[in-house]
Amino acid sequence: MLSLAWKIRRGVETVMALFLLSMVALTFADVIGRRIVGKPIYGANDITEHLMALVVFAGLPLVTAAAAHLTIDLLDDFVSKPWMKWWRVLTSILVTLVLVTTAWLFVKQGLNASKISEVSQALRVPRGPLYFFMAASCALSALAALAIAFTGPMVDPEDTHDEEAL
Repeated sequence: MLSLAWKIRRGVETVMALFLLSMVALTFADVIGRRIVGKPIYGANDITEHLMALVVFAGLPLVTAAAAHLTIDLLDDFVSKPWMKWWRVLTSILVTLVLVTTAWLFVKQGLNASKISEVSQALRVPRGPLYFFMAASCALSALAALAIAFTGPMVDPEDTHDEEAL
């Protein structure tokens, strides 16, 4: 099971990297076209907008699986050491519920966008599939949050940098 989770993680990392590379290449080409040739890429803003959403939501399951969300430990001082593990489980379950709710809302938005044929402004790219991708990302993140509630974060043992130093 764990190897399947790592394969999914590597696949999501690859997809996110490709989206990010596409966004960088498009922005570079658009700037060169605009500044040097005097002809910007038509619809570059639309494509960049969609790619930005894809990058952010492709990264969401990775951040969730690594338990790398921004956290505030205001209540940690009130929880005794033996109960800290259960406190972490409870917060992971709450995060799971929030992500499931968000996924459901994105599915509803995707269905609505498909129904009314919502499209981007310049290129008229349908927005429904983007909302469904966001929903899938939130659902995958919810599964990751639920998994780390009981198994702990998915940390790469070959990762050598120390986040605590930041």
